[in-house]
Parts: sequence; structure tokens; C-alpha cells
Amino acid sequence: MSPEVWDKVKNHPCYSEEAHHYFARMHVAVSPACNIQCNYCNRKYDCSNESRPGVVSEKLSPEQALQKVMAVAAKVPQLSVLGIAGPGDALANPHKTFRTFELVAKALPHLKLCLSTNGLALADHVETIRDYNVDHVTITISAVDPEVGQHIYPWIFHDHRRWTGLEAARILHERQMEGLERLVAAGILVKVNSVLIPGINDEHMAEVNRVVKAKGAFLHNVMPLISDPAHGTFFGLNGQRGPTPIELAAVQDRLEGGAKLMRHCRQCRADAVGLLGEDLGADFALDKIEEEPIFDPKIRELYMSVVDQERADRQAAEASARRDSGSVGKPLLVAVATKGGGRINQHFGHAREFQLLEVDGQSVRFLGIRRADNYCKGGYGEETSLEAIIEALEGVSAVLVARIGDCPRKTLAEAGITVVDDYAHEFIEASALAWWNRVNGDVGRASA
Repeated sequence: MSPEVWDKVKNHPCYSEEAHHYFARMHVAVSPACNIQCNYCNRKYDCSNESRPGVVSEKLSPEQALQKVMAVAAKVPQLSVLGIAGPGDALANPHKTFRTFELVAKALPHLKLCLSTNGLALADHVETIRDYNVDHVTITISAVDPEVGQHIYPWIFHDHRRWTGLEAARILHERQMEGLERLVAAGILVKVNSVLIPGINDEHMAEVNRVVKAKGAFLHNVMPLISDPAHGTFFGLNGQRGPTPIELAAVQDRLEGGAKLMRHCRQCRADAVGLLGEDLGADFALDKIEEEPIFDPKIRELYMSVVDQERADRQAAEASARRDSGSVGKPLLVAVATKGGGRINQHFGHAREFQLLEVDGQSVRFLGIRRADNYCKGGYGEETSLEAIIEALEGVSAVLVARIGDCPRKTLAEAGITVVDDYAHEFIEASALAWWNRVNGDVGRASA
């Protein structure tokens, strides 16, 4: 990676898996209008318990967005990125989007600016995006063949009229490709999001990956379809299921070697605040923040110095563990309970998700996130939740946690999953390598 590109991504939690341990993002909901309809989307409001794209609790004006961003920056020194991702399409609301960027860039010039779009209007705004120093753009491209796309997008609104069916999918595809090519030519990093829909585009995803790589996309993020009927989407109401975690991982594995994959996505709300995997949005509702929040840059500078030291210590610890591991052996899957910071720092019972790693004695490869409802509720363990967690951890040899109770430890062991709490609050990668080295003589060789 060139120094110029590294400088763009090193503190962006969506564009760098390493950065998501340390840095937070914030989405402001200033773009309510949308110019296409997707069969997986229903933009309901005031759904604070839902975590999915297109959902927000309050829509903002650019001025309200600035107030909210200032409030978050004053309280969350990890904040490094301001994004606009809805609840509609950022470029179907260009005046509000770019006015927000103008206000935020003037007040907080250290924040990186990014936007997400379906790509229909993208080609019309590339020069403006560049002029506003927006150097990260995400395009949702779930098909590169209109024959496939027509089953995902029932209509688009383009050139002052509504288009449907195959023609709508064709226009959207052509506009997405034009926008992607022009962004890359302008030196803007592009992440492509693709919604994986079993039976519709799962077999097509390799072609999507091939095409977006050829056109210069920096990252490809394959996300699972969310199709709960309660959300009221066309797919949800008509029985279209989403992929299982195993099916999603299988598609991602097949794409390895193509466009670089993003595996740490959390499918954020359009008003998400905080580190990936957490959402502080409710803490910063407009009625809870001061009229003129004060941002202290010294606090931010102090946090950055801490991160620099953590990164150096983490790399040194991993290098030391790798030297101790010796030769490469059979890869084992490890799940980690973490609250961020690149450390094993979460109680098993509080974890709503686990980071999945593949360890072979010399390398640690991040494979993605396995979600499950937390085991402890109101101070008590839920057996049904534990069953779901064990199912989510299929194929995992060990789970690394800060703490765990005797009951879940025993149940996990009976399911063939070793619980390891010896490395509480230590760095994730170094601990995974150390654990592999410790058990390799028994587990690694026995399973070889």
C-alpha cells in the first residue's frame, strides 16, 4: 500500500480492519430522499432497537448535523470519520449532503469525510465530491448484470421519470459503472457494498467482485441480506431468506484473490455513532446535547498519541509471539470477545458478537464477525442464548475471553470449544498466536 493510500485509510474504521479497533465513525441523517427502490429496504424511522442501513431515529438539517457532530467530537476522542449514508441516498439530496460537509470541514478539519450512495446520481457529482475533499465513497452494487439486478431493484427515478424492470436495472448498472470509473480516475477510494441474496445473486457475486476490481475499487464488502418480515421489506414479506453465517463466509472465501474484501462490516444504521459494533446514537439525540458543544483538540491529540503507542506495542507483541511459534501448522479457528482497542477485554456473557480469526502459528487472518445474542441478561445466564452462541461458533476451536462463568465454560467444552481466559486484556493477535503455539503439539498435530 502506498504511503498516500495508507494515510487515507489508517484511521478509517471501515476501510482498515486494523483501524476499527481504535477509531469511531459517525453518520448524520441529512439525506431522507432516495431515487431508487430496493427490495431489501424499508426506510422506517424511530426504530431505535434496529441496527440496519436506512434506519434513523431523527432526521437532521445540516446545521443540526453540525451541532451533533460537535457534541460527539467533544465526548468521543476516537471519532475520525463523518459519513452520510441516508436514510435515503446521499446524492439524491446533494444540497443537504454538501452543505453538511462544508460546515463540518470548517469546524473540524481533522475529520475524514465519506458518503454512501446507490450510484445512480454519482457521475453527476464526482467533481463536487473531489472539491469537498471527500476521499472515501461507498457504492452499493449488488449486481453487474441487469438480468440479475431487475430482481433486486423494482424501480429507479432518473432523468425526470420512473423506470422499472430490466430497463431500470440496465440504467442503474451503467450509471454505477460510470460513477465508479470517474471516482477512481479522480483518486478517490471506493468501497463497493454488495448485499448477498441467496438464490438471486449468490452465484453472481464472483462476477461482481471481478468487475469492481477491474474498475479500480479499493474494497469489496459482501453483506448478508437482512430480511426479517417485521421490517416490512419486499423480500422480508415474501419469504426471501438471508444467508447463514457459514454461507456468507463461503462466498467471501471464494472471492479471496479478487478485490480486497472487507469482513468487519456491521451494517450500520444511517445515524450510527461510535466504534464499529457499538452505537452511541441514543446518547446524542438533539434534545440531549448542548446548543454549542465545545471540542477540545488537546484531548484528541492525547488520544492519538495513545493509539500510536498501542499500535507499536501491538505490532511488537505479535512479532514476538510469531517468533515463539516456530513453523506454520494446521490453521485453527479462534473466536474473540472484545470491546475494541485490539485487546481481549470482554466478558463472555456480555458479548453480542465475536471476532473470528484463522491462526496457523505464523499468521493471524481476520475472517469476519459472528453475531449472537449476549448470554447474560439482568445478571443471569440464558440457556437459549448459549445454544445460539454455540451454533454461531460452529467450526471454532477456542474462544478467547476476559472472563467467563463456570456453567457456560462447561457447556462450551461439551460442544468441543475450548474457553481461554489466560490472555485477558492482552493483544488479540499475539494472544491467538501464543494459544496456537501452546496447543499445537496436541490439537494442531492431532488434527493434521
